[in-house]
Amino acid sequence: MRLDKFLKVSRVIKRRTLAKEVCESGRVAVNGRVAKPSTEIKPGDTLELDFGTKRIKIEVLDTPNTIRADQAKNLYRVIEETRIS
Repeated sequence: MRLDKFLKVSRVIKRRTLAKEVCESGRVAVNGRVAKPSTEIKPGDTLELDFGTKRIKIEVLDTPNTIRADQAKNLYRVIEETRIS
C-alpha cells in the first residue's frame, strides 16, 4: 500500500492530499529513510512523522485498502510520541 494512502486509511492524517503534502515536505520517514508518498508500506515497517510540535513513531500492523473508522487504530501501534520545542 502507498504511504499516503496508509496514513489516510489508518486516520493518522485525515485527508490523503494532506498526507501527500506531509510526505513531499520530508516530514515522514519509513524505516529511518525519508519517504515519498508513493513508498510501499508493509506490515512491520516503522514510520516516523513530524506534526508541527509533535513527533510520532509507529509500527505498521496491517495494510487493508479500506477499514471502518472505529477499527483504524488497529492498523498501527504507537512506539513513541514526543513533543518538539
